[in-house]
Amino acid sequence: MFKRALVKTIVERINETRRFIQIVTGARQTGKTTAVQQAAKSVKIPQYFASTDEAQLLSRQWLNNEWQKARHLQKKSGKEALLIIDEIQKIPQWSSVVKQLWDEDTRNKTALKVILTGSSSLLIQKGLKESLLGRFEVVHSPHWSFGECKKAFGYTLDDFLFFGGYPGAAALKNDEYRWAQYVGTSIVEPTLSQDIFLMQEVRKPALLTSLFKLGAIYSAQELSYTKILGQLQDAGNTVTLAHYLDLLDKANILCGLQKFSSNKLKVRQSSPRFLVYDTSLMTYSDGTSRKRFLELPDARGHLIESAVGAYLLARSKKEGFEVFYWREKNAEADFILHKGSSLTAIEVKSGRIKGIEGSLAFKKLYPKALSLIIGAPDISLENFLLGKIDLFD
Repeated sequence: MFKRALVKTIVERINETRRFIQIVTGARQTGKTTAVQQAAKSVKIPQYFASTDEAQLLSRQWLNNEWQKARHLQKKSGKEALLIIDEIQKIPQWSSVVKQLWDEDTRNKTALKVILTGSSSLLIQKGLKESLLGRFEVVHSPHWSFGECKKAFGYTLDDFLFFGGYPGAAALKNDEYRWAQYVGTSIVEPTLSQDIFLMQEVRKPALLTSLFKLGAIYSAQELSYTKILGQLQDAGNTVTLAHYLDLLDKANILCGLQKFSSNKLKVRQSSPRFLVYDTSLMTYSDGTSRKRFLELPDARGHLIESAVGAYLLARSKKEGFEVFYWREKNAEADFILHKGSSLTAIEVKSGRIKGIEGSLAFKKLYPKALSLIIGAPDISLENFLLGKIDLFD
Protein backbone atom coordinates (compact mmCIF):
# COMPACT_ATOMS: atom_id res chain seq x y z
CA MET A 1 0.00 0.00 0.00
CA PHE A 2 1.25 3.46 -0.93
CA LYS A 3 2.47 5.61 1.96
CA ARG A 4 2.38 9.38 1.79
CA ALA A 5 5.09 11.58 3.25
CA LEU A 6 2.45 12.49 5.83
CA VAL A 7 2.87 9.01 7.34
CA LYS A 8 6.54 9.66 8.07
CA THR A 9 5.68 12.93 9.81
CA ILE A 10 3.13 11.20 12.04
CA VAL A 11 5.58 8.39 12.90
CA GLU A 12 8.18 10.97 13.91
CA ARG A 13 5.67 12.72 16.18
CA ILE A 14 4.66 9.42 17.82
CA ASN A 15 8.29 8.53 18.52
CA GLU A 16 9.00 11.86 20.23
CA THR A 17 8.78 12.37 23.96
CA ARG A 18 5.18 12.95 25.05
CA ARG A 19 4.67 16.73 24.88
CA PHE A 20 1.67 17.52 22.69
CA ILE A 21 -1.57 16.08 21.45
CA GLN A 22 -1.21 15.54 17.69
CA ILE A 23 -4.18 16.83 15.65
CA VAL A 24 -4.34 15.44 12.08
CA THR A 25 -6.80 17.56 10.13
CA GLY A 26 -7.65 18.31 6.52
CA ALA A 27 -10.30 17.98 3.84
CA ARG A 28 -12.75 15.09 3.81
CA GLN A 29 -11.59 11.96 1.91
CA THR A 30 -7.88 12.86 1.77
CA GLY A 31 -6.80 9.75 3.69
CA LYS A 32 -6.23 11.10 7.21
CA THR A 33 -7.39 7.92 8.94
CA THR A 34 -5.41 5.68 6.59
CA ALA A 35 -2.25 7.71 7.15
CA VAL A 36 -2.65 7.57 10.94
CA GLN A 37 -3.27 3.81 10.85
CA GLN A 38 -0.24 3.24 8.63
CA ALA A 39 1.89 5.28 11.03
CA ALA A 40 0.54 3.39 14.03
CA LYS A 41 1.50 0.06 12.46
CA SER A 42 5.07 1.32 12.09
CA VAL A 43 5.58 1.84 15.82
CA LYS A 44 5.90 -0.98 18.33
CA ILE A 45 3.87 0.31 21.26
CA PRO A 46 0.44 -0.74 22.57
CA GLN A 47 -2.33 1.27 20.93
CA TYR A 48 -6.07 1.78 21.13
CA PHE A 49 -8.16 3.06 18.19
CA ALA A 50 -11.58 4.66 18.77
CA SER A 51 -13.77 5.83 15.91
CA THR A 52 -16.75 8.12 16.35
CA ASP A 53 -18.27 6.45 13.26
CA GLU A 54 -18.61 3.22 15.23
CA ALA A 55 -20.14 4.79 18.35
CA GLN A 56 -23.88 4.34 18.92
CA LEU A 57 -24.11 7.42 21.10
CA LEU A 58 -21.62 10.26 20.78
CA SER A 59 -21.20 12.04 24.09
CA ARG A 60 -18.66 13.37 26.55
CA GLN A 61 -19.12 10.14 28.51
CA TRP A 62 -18.28 8.03 25.45
CA LEU A 63 -15.06 9.97 25.01
CA ASN A 64 -14.18 9.54 28.66
CA ASN A 65 -14.85 5.78 28.48
CA GLU A 66 -12.64 5.32 25.42
CA TRP A 67 -9.84 7.26 27.09
CA GLN A 68 -10.13 5.05 30.18
CA LYS A 69 -9.72 1.95 28.00
CA ALA A 70 -6.48 3.37 26.60
CA ARG A 71 -5.27 4.18 30.12
CA HIS A 72 -5.96 0.60 31.19
CA LEU A 73 -3.99 -0.67 28.18
CA GLN A 74 -1.04 1.54 29.09
CA LYS A 75 -1.11 0.50 32.74
CA LYS A 76 -1.37 -3.19 31.87
CA SER A 77 1.60 -3.02 29.47
CA GLY A 78 3.74 -0.86 31.74
CA LYS A 79 4.99 0.92 28.61
CA GLU A 80 4.12 3.94 26.52
CA ALA A 81 0.78 3.53 24.75
CA LEU A 82 -1.00 5.35 21.95
CA LEU A 83 -4.63 6.50 21.84
CA ILE A 84 -6.14 7.41 18.44
CA ILE A 85 -9.58 9.01 18.21
CA ASP A 86 -10.97 9.39 14.69
CA GLU A 87 -13.19 12.38 13.71
CA ILE A 88 -13.09 13.93 17.17
CA GLN A 89 -15.17 16.97 16.14
CA LYS A 90 -18.36 14.89 16.24
CA ILE A 91 -18.20 14.79 20.05
CA PRO A 92 -20.07 17.70 21.69
CA GLN A 93 -17.65 19.93 23.66
CA TRP A 94 -14.83 17.50 22.93
CA SER A 95 -12.01 19.92 23.64
CA SER A 96 -12.89 20.51 27.30
CA VAL A 97 -13.02 16.74 27.92
CA VAL A 98 -9.71 16.19 26.15
CA LYS A 99 -8.12 19.00 28.16
CA GLN A 100 -9.25 17.47 31.45
CA LEU A 101 -8.08 13.95 30.58
CA TRP A 102 -4.79 15.06 29.03
CA ASP A 103 -3.96 17.22 32.06
CA GLU A 104 -4.78 14.34 34.40
CA ASP A 105 -2.37 12.09 32.49
CA THR A 106 0.30 14.79 32.65
CA ARG A 107 -0.06 15.21 36.41
CA ASN A 108 -0.13 11.46 37.00
CA LYS A 109 2.75 10.86 34.56
CA THR A 110 0.62 8.44 32.55
CA ALA A 111 2.64 7.53 29.45
CA LEU A 112 -0.27 7.86 27.03
CA LYS A 113 0.30 9.61 23.71
CA VAL A 114 -2.72 10.93 21.82
CA ILE A 115 -3.60 11.48 18.14
CA LEU A 116 -6.91 13.07 17.15
CA THR A 117 -8.21 13.36 13.58
CA GLY A 118 -10.87 15.69 12.24
CA SER A 119 -12.25 16.86 8.89
CA SER A 120 -13.68 20.20 9.92
CA SER A 121 -10.80 22.65 10.25
CA LEU A 122 -12.93 25.44 11.72
CA LEU A 123 -14.53 23.17 14.32
CA ILE A 124 -11.14 21.71 15.21
CA GLN A 125 -9.57 25.16 15.51
CA LYS A 126 -12.47 26.43 17.59
CA GLY A 127 -11.98 23.59 20.07
CA LEU A 128 -8.24 24.08 20.20
CA LYS A 129 -8.49 27.80 20.88
CA GLU A 130 -11.17 27.33 23.52
CA SER A 131 -9.43 24.74 25.69
CA LEU A 132 -6.19 23.28 24.40
CA LEU A 133 -3.80 26.18 23.94
CA GLY A 134 -0.22 25.03 24.45
CA ARG A 135 -1.19 21.36 24.42
CA PHE A 136 -1.34 20.46 20.73
CA GLU A 137 0.35 20.44 17.33
CA VAL A 138 -1.51 20.34 14.01
CA VAL A 139 -0.48 18.01 11.19
CA HIS A 140 -2.23 19.04 7.97
CA SER A 141 -3.44 16.37 5.54
CA PRO A 142 -3.61 18.09 2.13
CA HIS A 143 -5.18 16.79 -1.05
CA TRP A 144 -2.92 14.33 -2.85
CA SER A 145 -0.27 15.94 -5.03
CA PHE A 146 0.49 15.12 -8.65
CA GLY A 147 3.62 13.24 -7.56
CA GLU A 148 1.63 11.08 -5.14
CA CYS A 149 -1.12 10.34 -7.68
CA LYS A 150 1.49 9.53 -10.32
CA LYS A 151 3.23 7.00 -8.06
CA ALA A 152 0.12 5.50 -6.49
CA PHE A 153 -2.32 5.44 -9.43
CA GLY A 154 -0.19 5.96 -12.56
CA TYR A 155 -1.81 9.33 -13.30
CA THR A 156 -0.69 11.33 -16.30
CA LEU A 157 -0.61 15.11 -15.98
CA ASP A 158 -3.97 15.37 -17.77
CA ASP A 159 -5.43 12.72 -15.47
CA PHE A 160 -4.41 14.78 -12.47
CA LEU A 161 -5.66 18.06 -13.92
CA PHE A 162 -9.14 16.67 -14.48
CA PHE A 163 -9.58 14.08 -11.71
CA GLY A 164 -7.58 15.85 -9.01
CA GLY A 165 -6.16 14.45 -5.78
CA TYR A 166 -8.88 12.46 -4.02
CA PRO A 167 -7.52 8.91 -3.65
CA GLY A 168 -10.92 7.23 -3.33
CA ALA A 169 -11.98 8.55 -6.74
CA ALA A 170 -8.93 7.28 -8.62
CA ALA A 171 -10.41 3.82 -9.29
CA LEU A 172 -13.33 5.46 -11.11
CA LYS A 173 -11.40 7.58 -13.60
CA ASN A 174 -12.40 5.35 -16.54
CA ASP A 175 -16.08 6.01 -15.84
CA GLU A 176 -16.67 9.76 -15.65
CA TYR A 177 -20.29 9.41 -14.57
CA ARG A 178 -19.46 7.19 -11.58
CA TRP A 179 -16.50 9.42 -10.75
CA ALA A 180 -18.76 12.50 -10.69
CA GLN A 181 -21.29 10.65 -8.54
CA TYR A 182 -18.56 9.79 -6.03
CA VAL A 183 -17.23 13.34 -5.84
CA GLY A 184 -20.75 14.68 -5.35
CA THR A 185 -22.07 12.18 -2.80
CA SER A 186 -18.86 11.43 -0.86
CA ILE A 187 -17.10 14.79 -0.87
CA VAL A 188 -19.07 17.86 -1.93
CA GLU A 189 -22.49 17.16 -0.40
CA PRO A 190 -21.23 15.91 3.00
CA THR A 191 -18.82 18.83 3.24
CA LEU A 192 -21.54 21.38 2.53
CA SER A 193 -24.43 19.78 4.43
CA GLN A 194 -22.57 18.19 7.35
CA ASP A 195 -19.06 19.52 8.01
CA ILE A 196 -19.86 23.20 7.50
CA PHE A 197 -23.17 22.96 9.40
CA LEU A 198 -21.22 21.56 12.35
CA MET A 199 -19.01 24.64 12.28
CA GLN A 200 -21.58 27.39 12.51
CA GLU A 201 -25.22 28.12 11.82
CA VAL A 202 -25.85 28.60 8.10
CA ARG A 203 -29.09 30.50 7.58
CA LYS A 204 -29.07 30.18 3.80
CA PRO A 205 -27.81 26.68 2.90
CA ALA A 206 -28.95 27.05 -0.73
CA LEU A 207 -26.83 30.20 -1.03
CA LEU A 208 -23.82 28.40 0.42
CA THR A 209 -24.18 25.63 -2.18
CA SER A 210 -24.67 28.13 -5.01
CA LEU A 211 -21.62 30.13 -3.93
CA PHE A 212 -19.49 26.97 -3.92
CA LYS A 213 -20.62 25.95 -7.41
CA LEU A 214 -20.10 29.45 -8.80
CA GLY A 215 -16.68 29.76 -7.20
CA ALA A 216 -15.57 26.31 -8.35
CA ILE A 217 -16.63 26.95 -11.95
CA TYR A 218 -14.87 30.35 -11.90
CA SER A 219 -11.75 29.03 -10.17
CA ALA A 220 -8.62 31.08 -10.95
CA GLN A 221 -10.79 34.05 -11.91
CA GLU A 222 -11.46 37.29 -10.08
CA LEU A 223 -15.05 38.31 -9.44
CA SER A 224 -16.19 41.40 -7.57
CA TYR A 225 -18.75 40.90 -4.84
CA THR A 226 -21.13 43.03 -6.93
CA LYS A 227 -20.91 40.53 -9.81
CA ILE A 228 -21.29 37.61 -7.40
CA LEU A 229 -24.43 39.19 -5.93
CA GLY A 230 -25.81 39.57 -9.46
CA GLN A 231 -25.36 35.88 -10.26
CA LEU A 232 -26.79 34.38 -7.07
CA GLN A 233 -30.41 34.38 -5.95
CA ASP A 234 -31.20 35.52 -2.39
CA ALA A 235 -27.54 36.47 -1.98
CA GLY A 236 -28.16 38.95 0.82
CA ASN A 237 -25.15 41.24 1.12
CA THR A 238 -21.39 41.16 0.70
CA VAL A 239 -20.85 40.45 4.41
CA THR A 240 -22.87 37.23 4.12
CA LEU A 241 -20.98 36.18 0.99
CA ALA A 242 -17.60 36.87 2.56
CA HIS A 243 -18.60 34.87 5.64
CA TYR A 244 -19.77 31.87 3.59
CA LEU A 245 -16.62 32.00 1.47
CA ASP A 246 -14.60 31.91 4.69
CA LEU A 247 -16.50 28.78 5.79
CA LEU A 248 -15.79 27.11 2.44
CA ASP A 249 -12.13 28.01 2.86
CA LYS A 250 -11.93 26.47 6.32
CA ALA A 251 -13.62 23.34 4.96
CA ASN A 252 -10.69 23.08 2.49
CA ILE A 253 -12.74 23.12 -0.71
CA LEU A 254 -12.82 26.74 -1.99
CA CYS A 255 -11.11 29.99 -1.06
CA GLY A 256 -11.08 33.57 -2.25
CA LEU A 257 -7.52 34.80 -2.74
CA GLN A 258 -7.02 38.44 -1.78
CA LYS A 259 -5.08 40.96 -3.85
CA PHE A 260 -1.57 41.57 -2.58
CA SER A 261 -0.84 45.07 -1.32
CA SER A 262 1.44 46.58 1.28
CA ASN A 263 -1.70 48.40 2.45
CA LYS A 264 -3.62 45.93 4.66
CA LEU A 265 -6.89 47.85 4.22
CA LYS A 266 -6.71 47.43 0.44
CA VAL A 267 -6.15 43.69 0.91
CA ARG A 268 -9.34 43.35 2.96
CA GLN A 269 -11.35 45.43 0.48
CA SER A 270 -10.18 43.60 -2.67
CA SER A 271 -12.37 41.40 -4.85
CA PRO A 272 -11.71 37.70 -4.30
CA ARG A 273 -10.06 35.46 -6.89
CA PHE A 274 -11.78 32.11 -6.51
CA LEU A 275 -9.56 29.08 -6.13
CA VAL A 276 -10.50 25.45 -5.51
CA TYR A 277 -8.37 23.36 -3.17
CA ASP A 278 -8.48 20.52 -5.71
CA THR A 279 -9.14 20.68 -9.44
CA SER A 280 -11.70 17.85 -9.29
CA LEU A 281 -14.04 20.27 -7.50
CA MET A 282 -13.83 22.57 -10.53
CA THR A 283 -14.36 19.90 -13.20
CA TYR A 284 -17.14 18.23 -11.19
CA SER A 285 -19.01 21.53 -10.74
CA ASP A 286 -18.65 22.48 -14.39
CA GLY A 287 -19.93 19.12 -15.66
CA THR A 288 -18.08 19.27 -18.99
CA SER A 289 -16.53 16.00 -20.17
CA ARG A 290 -12.82 15.44 -19.73
CA LYS A 291 -12.09 15.43 -23.48
CA ARG A 292 -13.92 18.69 -24.13
CA PHE A 293 -12.71 20.40 -20.96
CA LEU A 294 -9.04 19.72 -21.70
CA GLU A 295 -9.37 20.75 -25.36
CA LEU A 296 -10.94 24.17 -24.76
CA PRO A 297 -8.05 26.67 -24.39
CA ASP A 298 -9.73 28.92 -21.81
CA ALA A 299 -11.12 26.03 -19.74
CA ARG A 300 -7.80 24.18 -19.78
CA GLY A 301 -5.98 27.40 -18.98
CA HIS A 302 -8.04 28.11 -15.87
CA LEU A 303 -7.73 24.45 -14.89
CA ILE A 304 -3.93 24.62 -15.07
CA GLU A 305 -3.88 27.86 -13.09
CA SER A 306 -6.16 26.23 -10.51
CA ALA A 307 -3.84 23.22 -10.25
CA VAL A 308 -0.88 25.53 -9.59
CA GLY A 309 -2.91 27.50 -7.05
CA ALA A 310 -4.10 24.37 -5.23
CA TYR A 311 -0.51 23.13 -5.07
CA LEU A 312 0.56 26.45 -3.54
CA LEU A 313 -2.27 26.38 -0.99
CA ALA A 314 -1.25 22.89 0.13
CA ARG A 315 2.39 23.92 0.56
CA SER A 316 1.46 27.18 2.29
CA LYS A 317 -0.25 25.32 5.14
CA LYS A 318 2.84 23.20 5.72
CA GLU A 319 5.51 25.83 5.12
CA GLY A 320 3.85 28.92 6.56
CA PHE A 321 3.62 31.37 3.67
CA GLU A 322 0.67 33.39 2.32
CA VAL A 323 -0.80 33.21 -1.19
CA PHE A 324 -2.26 36.25 -2.97
CA TYR A 325 -2.88 37.48 -6.51
CA TRP A 326 -1.83 40.90 -7.81
CA ARG A 327 -3.28 43.34 -10.30
CA GLU A 328 -2.68 47.01 -11.07
CA LYS A 329 -4.65 48.35 -14.05
CA ASN A 330 -3.82 45.96 -16.94
CA ALA A 331 -0.83 44.30 -15.27
CA GLU A 332 -1.46 41.22 -13.16
CA ALA A 333 0.41 38.28 -11.66
CA ASP A 334 -1.38 34.99 -11.10
CA PHE A 335 0.08 34.39 -7.64
CA ILE A 336 2.14 36.27 -5.10
CA LEU A 337 3.81 34.33 -2.29
CA HIS A 338 4.73 36.17 0.89
CA LYS A 339 6.90 34.70 3.64
CA GLY A 340 8.62 37.00 6.11
CA SER A 341 10.53 39.49 3.99
CA SER A 342 10.51 37.24 0.91
CA LEU A 343 8.23 37.72 -2.10
CA THR A 344 7.72 35.57 -5.19
CA ALA A 345 5.64 36.50 -8.24
CA ILE A 346 4.32 33.58 -10.28
CA GLU A 347 2.96 33.71 -13.82
CA VAL A 348 1.36 30.60 -15.32
CA LYS A 349 1.59 30.07 -19.09
CA SER A 350 -1.49 27.90 -19.37
CA GLY A 351 -2.43 28.07 -23.03
CA ARG A 352 -5.10 30.74 -22.79
CA ILE A 353 -4.27 34.11 -24.31
CA LYS A 354 -2.60 36.47 -21.85
CA GLY A 355 0.71 38.23 -21.44
CA ILE A 356 3.44 37.75 -18.87
CA GLU A 357 4.01 41.44 -18.20
CA GLY A 358 2.47 41.22 -14.74
CA SER A 359 5.46 39.68 -13.02
CA LEU A 360 7.74 42.23 -14.68
CA ALA A 361 5.56 45.08 -13.44
CA PHE A 362 5.49 43.57 -9.97
CA LYS A 363 9.27 43.20 -10.08
CA LYS A 364 9.61 46.94 -10.75
CA LEU A 365 7.64 47.70 -7.60
CA TYR A 366 9.42 45.02 -5.54
CA PRO A 367 12.92 44.58 -7.03
CA LYS A 368 13.95 41.90 -4.52
CA ALA A 369 11.05 39.63 -5.43
CA LEU A 370 11.72 36.31 -7.16
CA SER A 371 9.91 35.87 -10.48
CA LEU A 372 8.80 32.44 -11.75
CA ILE A 373 7.09 31.66 -15.05
CA ILE A 374 5.43 28.24 -14.95
CA GLY A 375 5.33 26.71 -18.42
CA ALA A 376 8.53 28.41 -19.57
CA PRO A 377 11.25 26.13 -21.05
CA ASP A 378 13.16 26.01 -17.76
CA ILE A 379 10.11 25.47 -15.49
CA SER A 380 7.66 22.96 -16.90
CA LEU A 381 4.22 22.59 -15.33
CA GLU A 382 4.94 18.93 -14.59
CA ASN A 383 8.21 19.63 -12.77
CA PHE A 384 6.59 22.43 -10.81
CA LEU A 385 3.71 20.23 -9.64
CA LEU A 386 6.23 17.49 -8.78
CA GLY A 387 7.89 19.90 -6.33
CA LYS A 388 11.16 20.29 -8.22
CA ILE A 389 11.14 24.10 -8.22
CA ASP A 390 12.11 26.25 -5.22
CA LEU A 391 9.44 28.80 -4.35
CA PHE A 392 11.74 31.31 -2.66
CA ASP A 393 15.33 32.49 -3.09
